Amino acid sequence: QVQLVESGGGTVQAGGSLRLTCTASEITGNYMGWFRQAPGKEREGVASIYTRVGSANYADAVRGRFTISRGAAQTTIYLQMNDLKPEDTGTYYCAALHGIAVISTNVKYWGQGTQVTVSS
Repeated sequence: QVQLVESGGGTVQAGGSLRLTCTASEITGNYMGWFRQAPGKEREGVASIYTRVGSANYADAVRGRFTISRGAAQTTIYLQMNDLKPEDTGTYYCAALHGIAVISTNVKYWGQGTQVTVSS
C-alpha cells in the first residue's frame, strides 16, 4: 500500500517560513500536491507539481509566497512557505494526484497531515 509521509510542520510567527517535505513509499505517478484544512473549514488545494519536469500550479492565496518543488526522485516533494500569515494555519496534507488540478476529486492517495500554526 502506498504511503505518503509529511514532515516539517510547526509553529511560527507571522512573516516566518517553514518547509514541508513529503516522501512517498513508491512512485505514484506524475503529479503530486499539497492541500490544507483549517479548523471548521473544508480542505483546499494549495499547490501541485508535474514531477517529471517540475512545472507547478498554485492557489491564488499562496502564489508568490509558497513554492512547490521536487526531489531528485519522483517520490519526494517540498513546500517552501514564506511570509506566513495566521490564515495559513491548518493541517497540511500531501497527495498523489491523477493530474495537475489540485482538487480533492483528483487525489489518488493522501498523507496523514502535518500541523502548521502561524501566530500573529
